[in-house]
Amino acid sequence: MNNTLELLHNHTSIRSFTDQPLTEEQREAIFKAASQTSSFSLLQAVSIIRITDRDLRKKVMQLSANQPYIEEAAEFWIFCADFNRNHQIAPDVDLEHIEFLLIGSFDAALMAQNALTAAESMGLGGVYIGAIRLNITELTEALNLPEYVIPLVGLCLGHPNGKKPGLKPRLPQSMVMFDNQYRPLDEEKLAVYDQQMREYYQDRPVSAPFTVKRVRGWKDHIEEHLERSKQPFMLEYLNKQGYAKK
Repeated sequence: MNNTLELLHNHTSIRSFTDQPLTEEQREAIFKAASQTSSFSLLQAVSIIRITDRDLRKKVMQLSANQPYIEEAAEFWIFCADFNRNHQIAPDVDLEHIEFLLIGSFDAALMAQNALTAAESMGLGGVYIGAIRLNITELTEALNLPEYVIPLVGLCLGHPNGKKPGLKPRLPQSMVMFDNQYRPLDEEKLAVYDQQMREYYQDRPVSAPFTVKRVRGWKDHIEEHLERSKQPFMLEYLNKQGYAKK
C-alpha cells in the first residue's frame, strides 16, 4: 500500500487540538491542494472564508450548535458555493437554475476534502462542521455574503491533541458499490453493520460536545439524524441568495 492510500484508509475526524498555530507554509500548502481540485468546466465556483477574528469565530461557534473545537482549532475555514464571481463576469447568464447550485456544492465539497487530506498528510487533523447551516441566514449576514454565495461546510484544522480516535466502521463495499444496476437494502448485511457500530460506540470514549456515552446502531443514528437535519427554511434562503428558483 502506498502512502496516499494509507492516509485515506486511516482518516478519522479530530475534535481536540493543541494551541499551536499552523505556519504560513502549511496554510499555503493546504490552500494550493484545495485550489488544484477538479472543477466543473473550470468554473471555479468556490470561495473560502478563513475566520481569523476571535469574536467572529465565537459567533460562528454559537451559530453552529456551540461546538467548542470551532474556537479551539488553529484554523477555521468556511467553504462556499460562489457564482457571484461568475455573475460579475457574465451578468446576462441566468443563474437561477438548480444545476448551478449542484455544481457549486459539488466543487466546494471536493475542495474541502482535498484541504483536509492535505492537512492530514502533514500530520495535522480536522473535522467538518455541517452545523454552520443551522443558522445560515445569520451566518450569511455575519460573513457579508452577497447574492449567489452560500456557506456549505466549515473545516476545523490544527495539531491533534492526544491519541487519534479509532476508525469508525463504514458500510461494506457490497452495500455501497453495485455492478450495472442499483440493489435494494440487504437487511442481513445491515444487521451485521449495526452490531459493528454498537461495538464501536461501546468502546469509544465520551468527547465534547457529548457528556453521555451513546451506544446505538447505524439504523438508530440514521433515523435521528434524518429527522433533525430537516431545515424547512432552506429553500427560501437559497432562493433569496439567487439559487434553485428553476
